[in-house]
Amino acid sequence: MAKKIVNTAEEFAAYVGQELGVSEYHKVDQEQINRFAEATLDHQWIHVDEEKARVESPFHTTIAHGYLNLSLLPYLWNQIIEVNNLKMTVNYGIEKLRFNQAVRVNDEVRIRAKLRSINNLRGVIKAEVDVVMEIKDSKKSAFEATVVFLYHFAG
Repeated sequence: MAKKIVNTAEEFAAYVGQELGVSEYHKVDQEQINRFAEATLDHQWIHVDEEKARVESPFHTTIAHGYLNLSLLPYLWNQIIEVNNLKMTVNYGIEKLRFNQAVRVNDEVRIRAKLRSINNLRGVIKAEVDVVMEIKDSKKSAFEATVVFLYHFAG
């Protein structure tokens, strides 16, 4: 599926109710998990202690932080859509977030996005996007959420 290019609020609104696309897969490796642990000060052993996780974890390996998976959204979202003619974009909220399954080290994840709604708030476009983070070769998703962005179009 080709990346969507949007230049105006009206073009964006034309996609309401439609799947916008699917990102490429991204491999979540131990180095990324460790860097996220350093950045967030969350060094829980299920994420960073490979030996203990192999022996004591029900996953038999380390797993990515749920918030690490969530933090991949901007990177993966930008593979699906390019919104032009903006002053700025603001992450406004996340609704109905549910973590469904752990992402194990070296799993590959991608997002599937569908535009739920567009609302014009006095010139600022509020976009609600239903997002599912899929895990390669798994029937169960890592998470599902409705992500809300505010797009400030120029002029």
